[in-house]
Amino acid sequence: MALYLSLQVLAWIALAISDLPPWAIGLGLCFCCCHALLSGPRDLFLTSPAAFTGLRHDGENWQLWSAREGWVSVRLRPDSLALPVAVVLRFQLEGQRRVRGLCVASDALEPREHRRLRVRLRFSRRRWAVSG
Repeated sequence: MALYLSLQVLAWIALAISDLPPWAIGLGLCFCCCHALLSGPRDLFLTSPAAFTGLRHDGENWQLWSAREGWVSVRLRPDSLALPVAVVLRFQLEGQRRVRGLCVASDALEPREHRRLRVRLRFSRRRWAVSG
């Protein structure tokens, strides 16, 4: 959340010091505010029914949980990262072309569980395979 707010403030500052016409600056600020209002409940606060709040691997494929759709099979992308401070999952929902991202911070799980997730992502043989 702090990172997102910092980036929003930097975007506002960049717009304010730019040589754009006032109507373009206003439009840019409007886009920033709209993005915060639309993505905040789903991506930051996880209060939207569409927010992914669970992750599991059943031996065959990876699945994400949302209150709206339940467990959904996903295909992990090769640009996913497994770092000690955070796991950044890049994935596609089954049947969709859009690539999405999900960050699992180290304090979101028990240290042992976060380590197990990182190890599984790094060494899973079929992690990039198409699920289903």
